[in-house]
Amino acid sequence: MQNKLLITSVFAAAALFTVAGCSSNQAVKTTDGKTIVTDGKPQVDEDTGLVSYKNAETGKTEQINRDQVKSMGELDN
Repeated sequence: MQNKLLITSVFAAAALFTVAGCSSNQAVKTTDGKTIVTDGKPQVDEDTGLVSYKNAETGKTEQINRDQVKSMGELDN
């Protein structure tokens, strides 16, 4: 019984670390020279042209027009 519990715990921990490892901060550089640090990868809506992201400083979900974004890239955490 304890062996099954141990194996289940190991798999649960591995799954948790895998999910946590996928979420990294990104830097969005705008055409006016600002850098926005996001919590996770920004999502681009092709229909509206908006980039949605969670601001790492405020924790709020925000949007910016795609034509105002100069570049997006992953930060080394």
